[in-house]
Amino acid sequence: MTAEKDTYQMTLSLNVLKHLGLGLYSNVAAVLSEVVANAWDADAEHVSILIDSDAEKVTIQDDGHGMSIDDANHKYLHVGYERRNEGEAFTPKFERPVMGRKGIGKLSLFSIAQTVEVHSVGDNGKHGFIMDSDAIEEKIKDGGEAQYNPTPVDPEEIDLDRGTRIVLTNMKRPLQWTGTPLRRRLARRFSVIGALNDFEVELDGQLITVDDRNYQDKLQYLWTFGEIGLQSHNVAKKLEKMERRPGDIEDYDYKIDGWIGTAHTAGQLKDADTSGRIDTSESVNKIVIMVRGKLAQEDILEEFGEGGLYTKYIMGEIHADFLDLDDRDDIATTSRQRLIEEDPRYQALRRKLFSELKYIQNQWTELRNKQGAREARTIPQIEEWFSDLGSDQRKSAEKLFGRINQLPIDDNDQKRQLFVSGILAFESLKLRNMLHRLDEVSTENLGSLNEIFIQLDDLEASVYYQIAKERLEVIRKLQGLVDEKAKERALQEHLYKHLWLLDPSWERATHTEVMEKRIGTALAGVANSLPEEQRKARIDIYYSTTGNKHVIIELKRANRVLSTTDLLKQVADYYKAARSVLSTMGKDNEPLEIVCVIGRELKEWNDYPDGESRSRASLQAYNARVVNYDHLINNALQAYQDYVDSSEKVGRVYRLIQDISEQDVGAISPES
Repeated sequence: MTAEKDTYQMTLSLNVLKHLGLGLYSNVAAVLSEVVANAWDADAEHVSILIDSDAEKVTIQDDGHGMSIDDANHKYLHVGYERRNEGEAFTPKFERPVMGRKGIGKLSLFSIAQTVEVHSVGDNGKHGFIMDSDAIEEKIKDGGEAQYNPTPVDPEEIDLDRGTRIVLTNMKRPLQWTGTPLRRRLARRFSVIGALNDFEVELDGQLITVDDRNYQDKLQYLWTFGEIGLQSHNVAKKLEKMERRPGDIEDYDYKIDGWIGTAHTAGQLKDADTSGRIDTSESVNKIVIMVRGKLAQEDILEEFGEGGLYTKYIMGEIHADFLDLDDRDDIATTSRQRLIEEDPRYQALRRKLFSELKYIQNQWTELRNKQGAREARTIPQIEEWFSDLGSDQRKSAEKLFGRINQLPIDDNDQKRQLFVSGILAFESLKLRNMLHRLDEVSTENLGSLNEIFIQLDDLEASVYYQIAKERLEVIRKLQGLVDEKAKERALQEHLYKHLWLLDPSWERATHTEVMEKRIGTALAGVANSLPEEQRKARIDIYYSTTGNKHVIIELKRANRVLSTTDLLKQVADYYKAARSVLSTMGKDNEPLEIVCVIGRELKEWNDYPDGESRSRASLQAYNARVVNYDHLINNALQAYQDYVDSSEKVGRVYRLIQDISEQDVGAISPES
């Protein structure tokens, strides 16, 4: 049986509107961009956007050619009307290449507003209509194949001289994107805004300009393509480097225009949030794609998966009008916010941009290396250090500071500290390269051996100066604790890990797991056998090896007053237990010291005039001593402060580190 000619039929439901427009865009800037693009296509010279947050109303008005009722029905209300296929690829007055293509952009208005009212005045008079998304939704629920009829507006109520006015009311989301953040986003979505193209857009009575894009003061280095790129260079501020690049795409009759730049600091690529209500910040660490003067894709940089540090500084705007040729398929996705990645034109663009990015990476690295050395050398002490280096060493030092300069660090104080660390690392590597000269030392050239030792001492002094400064900060924090329990907790946490608090010569513990376990078990047994009152007075007991000796540390509670007699009995038991373990391990002659850290003075110290000296002497019989919490902190502070303050024997690198560390934060300028 053969089917009749009209057996099958295709129908389009109003439900298509739901997928294409009612939820098309997610932000106000993208929606308003569609209206601005329509104004451009209508040969408008001026577009006004007024946002009334209190009344929850947005009004967009242009002075374009307007629409007749026939235009409204067959073009504006005709979803999917492709004007370019109807011989309207250029506007009649200014012969602008039109931005619209699929005829669905106007549906984006329903993404943010419940009600859309359109007024239009042209050569054929004035008219208007109101569209309501609820009514459209009802049509969709009813089966959706019937047409939707907007509500007419009385022409007498329209006070427009010429052009089109669109009023959005009953907003679906609060109008939080206003003022500077919205102005900035609209400016970034169009390159045609401005006197050069006879196309002005104003927001709340203030013209949007190129400066609103807030790109210019961020740029440090710029690579440009074509005339648009050259114009961008002319408005950039404080630009250090500009280079024109070829815009041709290999193997294709395509060209790109625009620019790719890098910022002074990575932090500059995020706009400050100035709204006070919501986060209106936006990262511009991306490369946008513009087609016919309008944003076509918000970022192509993310697609390359580049891991180099330089990508943290990149921003750019690439114009690729060949992606939207009238005689070729539409390359934009339905959302109008991205491009179809599989299209050969898009793939050609990707290859071109990837090649340019690799070129920029090499250039940026070289430029930042030179800049890093310049920044570092603005510090007089580093300049002096540089002047003492040989030519080859100076090149290596410039490369080192250049790498530091490539790190995404915006804080000058942090960068200065990295310069300090860089000098230490450089001196250390330089020293290692000299060690082979020890093989050359003889009685005839002992001077070279002396030179090596001088540099070694100088470097060690520099490193230890940094260590002493850091330790002073720890001690000062401990000193600032007034409450006894707070000191108790802090010492319990830090003392065992930082034995230099007890004795500057005890640099670090050298742990031996077997020894720790055996002596620790023995000490715990002694501690647990103590009378209850003495057990309560103890916080913890530690064992370690440091400074070529075995050390037992017992931390007492800050609020307990102990007697020498009780403490002596504990110390004797600890001494006996530890010596017993050491003996079984063949370490009878190795030194052992016991330190009891106390919060209050021992009872006998105040009972007799010589109570303290007699008490300490009796404890010394077991190579034991007591240290008061406050005395411990103050003694450590004094020891390290004395070292830091001393300057009689400091060497060249030591003095350099000290001088740089005392520089003001503002001494390094990112623009120097």
